[in-house]
Amino acid sequence: MHILDNFMIHYLRRFDKHCFTVQLHDKTYIIGEGQPLFNVIIHKDIPKKELLASTSLALGEAYMRKDVEIQGDLFTALRCFLSQTSQFSLDKSLFKRILYPSESKSAQKKQVSSHYDLGNDFYAKWLDPSMSYSCAYFKNEDDSLEQAQHNKVHYILEKLYLKEGMTLLDIGCGWGYLLIEAAKKYGVKGYGCTLSKEQWKKGQERIEKLGLQDLVQIDLIDYRDLVAEGRQYDRIVSVGMLEHVGRSNYPLYMETASHLLKDGGMFLLHYISGHDESIGNPWMRKYIFPGGTLPSLREIVSLAYDDDFQVIDVESLRRHYYKTLMCWFNNFQNVRDEVIAARGEEFARMWDLYLCGCAVSFYIGNIDIHQILMTKGTKNDLPMTRWY
Repeated sequence: MHILDNFMIHYLRRFDKHCFTVQLHDKTYIIGEGQPLFNVIIHKDIPKKELLASTSLALGEAYMRKDVEIQGDLFTALRCFLSQTSQFSLDKSLFKRILYPSESKSAQKKQVSSHYDLGNDFYAKWLDPSMSYSCAYFKNEDDSLEQAQHNKVHYILEKLYLKEGMTLLDIGCGWGYLLIEAAKKYGVKGYGCTLSKEQWKKGQERIEKLGLQDLVQIDLIDYRDLVAEGRQYDRIVSVGMLEHVGRSNYPLYMETASHLLKDGGMFLLHYISGHDESIGNPWMRKYIFPGGTLPSLREIVSLAYDDDFQVIDVESLRRHYYKTLMCWFNNFQNVRDEVIAARGEEFARMWDLYLCGCAVSFYIGNIDIHQILMTKGTKNDLPMTRWY
């Protein structure tokens, strides 16, 4: 047996919480005790230096290149490894550019574009028709993804206690579905901002098609530039955008929201949250969300009280996002051959890993998702229970 074999198997034995097998150089090794749940096939050795520098990058890139394959259920394999992230190696000094990127306006615009401007045609292949790219809300066990996304938007709108004629700002509005639904059901005037040209383009098409130009406006603008326009809104919502703000900008983000919200107004913040203030997964930051950072619940609630906000409701939707991601992952498998034809197999394997890995992370509780409902100042004219 080669020395490298000894190191590879020695390294993988740290992930022995669940039983699996490893095939390496025509030999089969058993990791853990019990009945093996899956088989890891290593076609090409992963250098020791890469594994010790960053386990997530080394294994993730090897999987993308097909140097490593999984025989069996990918979800099960990822659950095994991601439930033992304390065993991952990471030398932060080697990945400063990935882990500590610039959080300037120009840098963040490029970061957002790298993910959301992959093309509306790509996202349309596996998202639901509403093009909602955030956690859905499954009110019923048999809700379709489309129904669950509709549920999510209207659940948010109900929490905001909208009335006809109000103004609603959506910070990071995506393709505009929430603003359109708010205008249609409540007759509110919606304003959205995004940094994605592709999302902005699709949003304009939707607004014009529905004849909502008088009620809905979406601009290609940084949220930080909104204060200079001098407008204030009755309600603010932000869904899945805070993750792109960057930790150094959280105080500015909350301060900006406070400036933009009228006294007595309401702000609903919906975002993926980490349990602590760690820097995150290097593979995810390099390939999926450059600059992406997960705020903890405690730091956002703390910042809310540094401004004029009062938190009136906090809800975790963790299991809803697990189910949403599994819907996306399964949809993606149905169009995988098309994606490979257009973008190559390495790209498709990267998205397999991303969608399934995120589903696992929510399922096992490595990450969470929260909706925080806040008022600007004290508000006594809401119904007495949260079930309004």
